[in-house]
Amino acid sequence: MTKAEIVSEVAKTTGVEKAAVQAVVEAFMESVKGSIVAGEPVYLRGFGSFIVKHRATKAARNITKKTTITIPEHNIPAFKPAKVFVAAVKEAK
Repeated sequence: MTKAEIVSEVAKTTGVEKAAVQAVVEAFMESVKGSIVAGEPVYLRGFGSFIVKHRATKAARNITKKTTITIPEHNIPAFKPAKVFVAAVKEAK
């Protein structure tokens, strides 16, 4: 599902104009992104959590050049679904 499809679905379900829904979805995404960049997790009960994961420094191999490089430590954004969400996906077979 794309962002445009989400906007259409929410607009259809709620009866709110697409332009207003688009603005709300954009504001939500910016808010989540801002929190994650600041290192703050975002918790949405019943849905999941947007968190920051820390990756330690590690060595990697370039097989074609037969060299070893070091990948520096870094943070990456991640999503951890709620138990209710995981259960719903498991039941949806």
